[in-house]
Amino acid sequence: MKNILLLGGTGFVGSHVCEHLTRAGMRVTVPTRRLIKARDVQTLPGVTAIEANVHDEAALARLLPDHDAVVNLIGVLHGNEQRFQHAHVELPRKLARAMNAAGLRRLVHVSALGASATGPSNYQRSKAAGETALREAGLDLTLLRPSVIFGAGDSFLTLFARLQAMVPVMLLPGAEARLQPVWVGDVAEAITRCLRDPATVGQTYELAGLRAYTLRELVRIAGRLSGHPRPVIGMPRAFGYLQALALQCLPGEPLMSTDNFASLKVDNVASGKLPGLAALGIAAAALEPTVATYLDQQGRADPLLAMRSRYTRG
Repeated sequence: MKNILLLGGTGFVGSHVCEHLTRAGMRVTVPTRRLIKARDVQTLPGVTAIEANVHDEAALARLLPDHDAVVNLIGVLHGNEQRFQHAHVELPRKLARAMNAAGLRRLVHVSALGASATGPSNYQRSKAAGETALREAGLDLTLLRPSVIFGAGDSFLTLFARLQAMVPVMLLPGAEARLQPVWVGDVAEAITRCLRDPATVGQTYELAGLRAYTLRELVRIAGRLSGHPRPVIGMPRAFGYLQALALQCLPGEPLMSTDNFASLKVDNVASGKLPGLAALGIAAAALEPTVATYLDQQGRADPLLAMRSRYTRG
């Protein structure tokens, strides 16, 4: 696998995946609707950005020739049912049709831990429907199901750190929900190893960190490591729903939506029934020492610390 088409390569996870793939000697093509969004990954040797709308099936088909495999990272966290279906179900169906027409077999698809047809959120149900569509397409498919992903540039622990720098107390709905966050570098390495190992075809991997935490514990860790520890007060679910409803009505990408809040009804932890990072030969990064390498005392992600951390581990 030398030539990789990476869908979703300009985002938080995508930039790390580009780095890992190029360091493994692969050439990566990153389609994007606007080339300016790819300015960071374009500086990596072996990465070529192309302006294209991958949701256009004809445009998608034109991207496939001369590639050995596709990695699909495209996903959305917020929106209505139609938006989730568009990104998580319709796009995988279009991709499968285009790959079969082009005779391209290999696909690594990044889904989500907790993907389930009976999940409480549109996010979880649409992720499960996308997995089903790809399984039925008969491709050489590997499915990866990461838990919530942390790392430099994330919108998770970095967000909690910034919030605690601004408020005297954290009012936290869903405080006892359990999550098993996974480092973005481990996710990128898992993708790279799946592409290099044909034995991963047909497998589904749960990508989770060393241990599970409650949401309350994670918020406290973010506050402590950024130098702004605040009291964390768990709030009733009714309050959480109203808070999420208010936040999703604000302009721009919301901090929290009612669909995000619905996802917290079930724990986001590895089931133990499927292989994980260890099956790929990856020792999961410990959360606290890793986060400490990129959160500075203002609660911001320090890119220089993050870069040093990635190259030290790599």
